[in-house]
Amino acid sequence: MSIRPAISWSSTLRLPKSSFPPRPISADQAKYIKRSSDDLYEWQTWERAAQEPFVLHDGPPYANGDLHIGHALNKILKDIVCRVKVQQGRRVIYVPGWDCHGLPIEIKALEKHRETNNGELLDAVSIRKAAYALSTKTVQKQMKGFREWGVMADWEKAWKTTDKEFEIKQLVVFREMVKKGLIFRRFKPVYWSPSSKTALAEAELEYKEDHESLAAYIKFPITYIPESIQKLLPDGGGSLSAVIWTTTPWTLPANRAIAVNAEMEYSIVNKGGDLLIIAKSRLLQVSKACFESEFHVVVDSIPGRDLQGMKYQNSLRGKESVLQPLILADFVSSDSGTGLVHCAPGHGMDDYEVCTRLGIPADSPVDDNGCFTSAALPDNPSELEGTSVTDGGSRRVLDILGDTFILETHKYKHKYPYDWRTKLPVIVRATEQWFADVGSVKDKALKHMREVQFIPEGGQVRMESFVKGRSEWCISRQRAWGVPIPALYDESGKAVLTEASVDHIISVIKERGIDAWWTDAQDEPAWYTPGLEGNYRRGKDTMDVWFDSGTSWTQTEQQADVYLEGTDQHRGWFQSSLLTHTCASGKDVAPFKTLITHGFTLDQDGKKMSKSIGNVIAPGQIMDGSLLPAPASKKKGANAPLGADALRLWVASCDYTRDVIIGQPILKANYGALVKYRVMLKMLLGSMHKEARTAPITKLDQVALCQLESAMEEVADAYDNFEFNKGVNAINRWISNDLSAIYFEAVKDRLYCADGGGVMEEIFQGLLRMLTPITPSLVEEAWDHRPQWMREEDQIHPFHQALTDPLTERNPKPADHIRIDIPWLLNANTAIKAAQEGARSKKLIGSSLESAVVLQLPSQAHQLFNNYADELDGLFVSSSVTINQPVEGTWKFSSEFATLDGVPGVAWVVPAKNSKCPRCWRFVAPAEDELCPRCHDAVYS
Repeated sequence: MSIRPAISWSSTLRLPKSSFPPRPISADQAKYIKRSSDDLYEWQTWERAAQEPFVLHDGPPYANGDLHIGHALNKILKDIVCRVKVQQGRRVIYVPGWDCHGLPIEIKALEKHRETNNGELLDAVSIRKAAYALSTKTVQKQMKGFREWGVMADWEKAWKTTDKEFEIKQLVVFREMVKKGLIFRRFKPVYWSPSSKTALAEAELEYKEDHESLAAYIKFPITYIPESIQKLLPDGGGSLSAVIWTTTPWTLPANRAIAVNAEMEYSIVNKGGDLLIIAKSRLLQVSKACFESEFHVVVDSIPGRDLQGMKYQNSLRGKESVLQPLILADFVSSDSGTGLVHCAPGHGMDDYEVCTRLGIPADSPVDDNGCFTSAALPDNPSELEGTSVTDGGSRRVLDILGDTFILETHKYKHKYPYDWRTKLPVIVRATEQWFADVGSVKDKALKHMREVQFIPEGGQVRMESFVKGRSEWCISRQRAWGVPIPALYDESGKAVLTEASVDHIISVIKERGIDAWWTDAQDEPAWYTPGLEGNYRRGKDTMDVWFDSGTSWTQTEQQADVYLEGTDQHRGWFQSSLLTHTCASGKDVAPFKTLITHGFTLDQDGKKMSKSIGNVIAPGQIMDGSLLPAPASKKKGANAPLGADALRLWVASCDYTRDVIIGQPILKANYGALVKYRVMLKMLLGSMHKEARTAPITKLDQVALCQLESAMEEVADAYDNFEFNKGVNAINRWISNDLSAIYFEAVKDRLYCADGGGVMEEIFQGLLRMLTPITPSLVEEAWDHRPQWMREEDQIHPFHQALTDPLTERNPKPADHIRIDIPWLLNANTAIKAAQEGARSKKLIGSSLESAVVLQLPSQAHQLFNNYADELDGLFVSSSVTINQPVEGTWKFSSEFATLDGVPGVAWVVPAKNSKCPRCWRFVAPAEDELCPRCHDAVYS
C-alpha cells in the first residue's frame, strides 16, 4: 500500500507580511516623534500660511522643578486640541511659555546657594542672578520633557516672563492701568505670609479645612452708656460689658471697635453681678459655652441700632488709651459667636472697610516675620514684642488679659488660609501695598465672559463668582525676583507713579536692562522723569507673578481661540488674564473665545498625589510600562516600553472635565488598547495588496466600510467637541466589536486563500486618521512601514488629511441599504456564535468552519438575508449558510434573534456536510485531502 505524501499548501497562501514590529524600537522613536511633531508643525505653518490661524495660548507652567503627571495631562490635552485643528485644516499657532518669576523660584535658588556656600546671604542683585539661572535651567529641562511627549509647538519662539520683550510689554500694560487711574497705593489689610515675608493674592492661598485655633469669649467693659440704655438697667446692677468671640485673640491689641447689627435684637443678662450684652438669638449657645451656673435676663430685647454710641476701653491699649465705639455693620450675623464682632481694621478686610468709612484708623503692631512689635502693648512692650502671632501669640495675649476679661477659651477647628507655597498659615495684616482697582472693570469683564464658551459649562459660574468677589487686587510683593513696581519715592516716602514716570522708566529699562533697577545707585537720576526735582529712591516691591502671567495675552496678535488649564486657574491665571486684558487691551472682548478646564490627578484610590505618602506617578513610569505588574509570561517584549503614545493615550482616554484617576487598572487597560492598535496595524500592513484596488467590493466590504464611516463620524464629532475620551472609546469599540470580531474574522479566508481583495487600505487610512491626534508617533511609525507599492505612489500623509477626506483614490461607497441592514445581520451573527459555542462546549466542533448554519426567517428578514446569500458563509465564518431549509444533522444547536418582522428568527448550527479543504480549511471539499474548487483554481490555474 503506497503512502500518499503530505502536501504543504502554505506556500500557496497569501499570508500577511510586514516589517512593522510588535513593540516600538527605542532607537527609532526619536525620529518618529520629530516627524510627527516638529516637522508637522513646520509643515502646517508654511502650507497654510494664508489661512486664518487657530491660536491656543499657553498658560505658562512654573519653572520650578521636574515635570509631573499634572504637566502631562495639561500639555498633552493642549497638543491633542492643536492636532485636531490641524486635521480640520486650520493653521495652528501654539507658542509655549514659562512663568519664571516669583517666590518659589527665589526660595529654591536661595536654598541651593546656601547649601553650596555655607549659608552665605545674598543681596537682591545676587538673588536675581541665582533665580534667573535656576529658572533658565528648569525651562530647558521641562522643554525637553514636553518634546519627548510628542508635543508639537513653535519651540523656537517659546517665551518666558523673564524675556526683556515680555517684561517691557508687561510694564506697558501696567502703564495703561496707571493712565486709567486703576493703580493706587494704600495702607490696607492684605493676606500676609510670615513664612514668605510677603503679601499674597487670593489666588496664592489654599485653605486647610481642619486648622485649629485657640478661640475665646472676651468681655469689654462699657465705659459710656447712652441714657436710653442706662434707663433700662437696674440700679446697682453691676458693670456692663460687651461680649465678643474671636478665633484670633492675637488681633485683640489692634482692636478699635465692636460691631453690632442694626437689625438684630440684643439682650442684657446678669451673670454673677456682671451685666453682659449678647445677641438674643445667640444667648443659648453662649450660655452653654460660658456659664456654668444660672444667669437671668435683665433686658430681654434691645435693637442693635440703639447700641450705637456706646463706648468701651481696650485694656491692652493702655490706661491712657482713647475710648472705642460700638458701631453698626451689616457683616455681623447670628450664625456664630455672640452677635457682637471685635473689629481690628489692621487685621480684617471687612473691619477695615467699615472702620475706614467712620474715620477709625487701622494699625498693625505685627512685623514682616509675623511677630508682635513694641506697639502691640504700649504700657509694657516687652511682654509681647517678638512673639509670633501664629505660634503662641494668641495664648500670650489671653494670659495678659487674664480672668478679669476672659469668659472661656477652647480649641476650634475651622477653614483657614495657608500659603500655597510654604504650606504654612497666613495672617491678615495692614501694610503699604500697591493695588489694582479691578472693581471698576469687573462688570465689563463679566460681560466679556458671557461671550466665552466654557468647557465644562459649570466653569462659567465658578469663574463669575470669583470675579464678582473682586474689588482690589494687591499686586505688590516684597521680594527681589520679579518685575519691579516702577515707582519712585521722595525723601518723605511719598510715591511718584504717573503715566509719564512709568513711560520714562520703561525707556530706561529698554536701554539699560531691568536689572539696572537694582544695580544702579539709589539716587541715579537717569530714572527720574524729566522735570522731577529733588532726591528720589526706586521702590523695592515687585509685581505679583499673577500679573506677570496674566499679561501674557500680549504675546498673541489676536484673541486666543482656546485657553486650557486646570480648574484652579478660575481664580488664578484665567482671572488675571481677563482682568488685565479688560483693563489695558483696548478690546471689547475677553482674551479667549473658549476656556477649557481639567481636573486634578488622583491615585487609583482617589487620593491626591503626594511624595510624603508615596503615591506619586511620574510620566516616565507610564511611558516605560514599569507601573504594570510583571507579566506571568516570559515572552520577549512583554510589557516592553510603548513610549510617549502610552502617556498620550492615557490622557486622551480620561474624562478630563473632572478629577482624573490614574493607577494600575487604568494603565493596564490603556496599555492593552495600545498593543491592540499595533496588532491591528501589523495585520493591515501585511494584508494590503495593490491587487485589491481592482478586486470587486463585496457586501462584506461594504459592511466594513459602513462601520468605519460610523466610527469616523463619531470620532470626528467627539474631537470637535473636545471630548477626546469619547473619541478613544469609539475607536476601541469599533476595533473590538466591528473590525476584530467581524471583518477581520470574515475576510481572512479571502485575503489568504482567494483574490486578496477587501478594503484593508481604506481601513488602514481611516484608523491612522482617527489615531493621528492621540498617538502620532504610532501613526508615523505605521506610515513608515507601509508597503513598497504605497510608497511608490507618493500618497498623502495621514497628518495632512481630514477625517472627512476620501480614504483612497477609488473611494468605494457602500450601498445606502447596507447601513440599515447591518444591525439585523449582526443580530443573526450573535445568535450563530451563541449556537456554535453550545456545540463547542460539547466538544462537537473546534473551529466554526466545522459547522453549517441554517437560518429560519420570517418573510421580510428572508428577503433581506437573501440579498447577501452568496456571502453569508464568509460573513458568519461557517462552511455554509442556508435559509429556511430543513435542519438536518447528527446534532443541532439553536439560538433566537430579533428580526425586522418583529418575529424572532432562529439560527441553527449543524455539522458541516462536506470534507475539509486542506488549503482553506473550509468544509467544502468533495473528498478528504482534496482541494475545494476555489482552491484548486487558485493553485492550478
